[in-house]
Amino acid sequence: MTNSTSESPALTLSLLTEQYVVAQLPAGSPLPGWAAVGVLWAVMGAPGEISIVTSEQNVPSPVPSDLMVEGGWAALRLHGPFPFHLTGILAAVLNPLKTAGVGIFALSTFDTDYVLVKAAQVAQARAALEAAGHHFKD
Repeated sequence: MTNSTSESPALTLSLLTEQYVVAQLPAGSPLPGWAAVGVLWAVMGAPGEISIVTSEQNVPSPVPSDLMVEGGWAALRLHGPFPFHLTGILAAVLNPLKTAGVGIFALSTFDTDYVLVKAAQVAQARAALEAAGHHFKD
């Protein structure tokens, strides 16, 4: 795969089968065991908050009062690995989604990236990404 300033790379993506939540706990909260379970999960501490991405099925019911939850996300996996010196990988996905009016929540790992889109916008996201030259593994 090559990448230059004039051309975005054609990427391979896949849609994970679960639905996800993006949740928030107050800074300094202990990490709940349910947050780090499943195929895709992420926990990030930052000044003033702890953010969690995990499967919707992991969230306890009733939802704890100190937990803010935004559900209904689908996860798109960008198939890597991508060397760190490669530029424009996320932009190649985010720009077509922006043009299509699809909001995102992005995650990066050592090897690749994941882009969460609202489950209700998956078809719209896929159409925009395929029109931009990307393809999906089914």
